Amino acid sequence: MRREPGRLGCAAESLERDELVLGTASRVRRWLLVEQTGSWGRDALAQSHLPDEVADRLHRAAVEQGVRVLLIRRSVAPSDAPGLSAFLVRSDRAVAWAEHLVLPDPAALLELDLGALRADAPPGIGTPAGSVHLVCTNGRHDPCCADLGRPVVRALREEGIDVWESSHVGGDRFAANVVCLPTGVYFGRVPPEQAAAIVRDHDAGLLALDHYRGRSCHASLVQAAEVFARHELGERRLAELQPRTWAIGGDRATVELGLADATLTVEVSRRRGPAVALTCSPEAHHPWQYRLEALHH
Repeated sequence: MRREPGRLGCAAESLERDELVLGTASRVRRWLLVEQTGSWGRDALAQSHLPDEVADRLHRAAVEQGVRVLLIRRSVAPSDAPGLSAFLVRSDRAVAWAEHLVLPDPAALLELDLGALRADAPPGIGTPAGSVHLVCTNGRHDPCCADLGRPVVRALREEGIDVWESSHVGGDRFAANVVCLPTGVYFGRVPPEQAAAIVRDHDAGLLALDHYRGRSCHASLVQAAEVFARHELGERRLAELQPRTWAIGGDRATVELGLADATLTVEVSRRRGPAVALTCSPEAHHPWQYRLEALHH
């Protein structure tokens, strides 16, 4: 995608209108990350250096199993490392794991049982991966992702943090976007000078609240309730203040969150905002706007 002439870019415009990042993490609980160097098109899986047959069959299998496929790379240049890295990741609210595989070639992707991502335990065909850090740099999907994502990648690497560039993760206007797996935590508007601290804090169980978009295992209204509550209480600990139960009716939700031995009840609502361009294309949409209605201990 090319940015429309004369525009600041969707990320700068979103910041200028004070759009909140909360409640905007993509809803994903099962992931397949596939190493693929070289350029990526707007539809990265279909428009990359993966063989067409592999990309097509992998896409169909992923849709059938409810799996999000992302392409990842260390850099655009081809790697000398033998084999092809891939990750199977489960990021549910009660079950989270990541397993790293090294495959001999792209065709081996078609032998993976994506149904294994529904299991509570990893399939054991690879090695435990620990934390996996992704930064969206898919400039063909949106220029802001590349313009703002690549400086974050460089900053993290300079600090010795293991990071992968990734294809589109959702929310171009919140670039630079960082996704941490297997927790499924999304951070948006991450500046290069703060990126290392944000990632290190996450790995230590702490959230950067000003950049926290939500966890991918939850629906958007539940995400919004959690983030609103964290801001109200100043609670950064990821393990605390987790949604326990919720009731969603239309554009309102009541969410109960656990806080030590207590329960916090949060009521939130959403409505469609004015039509704005959510990407660097001129097409306009009406994004959701979230509101905290009540919070009860």
